[in-house]
Amino acid sequence: MYLLELGGEDDAFAAREAASACSDVQPLAPGLATARGITDRVRGLAYTHAADELVGTAEGGIDAAVALLEAASIDRTGTVAVRARDIQATADVSTQQAERDLGGALTDRGFPVDLDSPDHELRALFAGETAALAWLETESVRDFGSRRPTDKPFFQPGSMDPLLARAVANIAGARPGRTVLDPMCGTGGGLVEAGLVGADVLGNDAQWKMSHGARDNLAHFLDGDGVAGLPSPGRYDVVRGDATRLPLRNEAADCAVFDAPYGRQSKIANQSLSALVEDALAETHRVTDRGVLVCDREWDDAAREAGWTVESRFVRPVHGSLDRHILVLR
Repeated sequence: MYLLELGGEDDAFAAREAASACSDVQPLAPGLATARGITDRVRGLAYTHAADELVGTAEGGIDAAVALLEAASIDRTGTVAVRARDIQATADVSTQQAERDLGGALTDRGFPVDLDSPDHELRALFAGETAALAWLETESVRDFGSRRPTDKPFFQPGSMDPLLARAVANIAGARPGRTVLDPMCGTGGGLVEAGLVGADVLGNDAQWKMSHGARDNLAHFLDGDGVAGLPSPGRYDVVRGDATRLPLRNEAADCAVFDAPYGRQSKIANQSLSALVEDALAETHRVTDRGVLVCDREWDDAAREAGWTVESRFVRPVHGSLDRHILVLR
């Protein structure tokens, strides 16, 4: 069994993304979930910081964690270190005290401590009334700050931040060997993140400026070796076209990421926003049978009219009265 250290403020959304790389993900406590199995794709998750081999859980604080460790079997050799966290400040424990006490329990069992470069790292995670102990297995690559929208070769206001774009791509199904479509790709942020986890990506946008700008962004981030610790970047292409009449054969893509234009920010000629999104949803459904729609309102009915099933939905506040609605479609 594995322990997942979740990030962000929405555990349900983080767990949904984690399910793209792990099996049987179940909530455990604030900021924590368990998984029966994990894959190398954990390294490409946005809202999971680490996956650990679970030692066990207990109810209570530091004393409960020490008792849990003293009773646990440990099949490891080499040096150790303890890293403690009070998840979301929900446990009211001293992490320094936890590290000292748990480190003492390990030294009592004959393990040498190396705080700088240990062979094994024990995570002591306190969340509410739950204390969880686990050995660090793998961590996700936290390089999202290097791809801030304003730092990309091509930028437009309203671009999705790379952390959310990566999560959306993962939930849609981006991974090596799959092709991800964005029928209204804008600056290409979602495709950049899908490509960095190994998927081949295909963008489409009606505006010449957007299609060429997205290509520049994709070339900047996907040409070359990619990100250390992640798969080699996938191939990419961008076309200028109408999202309601995509120049693609049926079932040409494995999945889609779709950031619908926001009402007051979009430039739409001779067509209402509602009609555009509804027709684009139907056309995207012709090309693939799974995807994630990001929008600024409830497009559930439009998605169903287009032939999709809304598997799950999440609402993430942006600022003021603006919320992002995220629909997982099958």
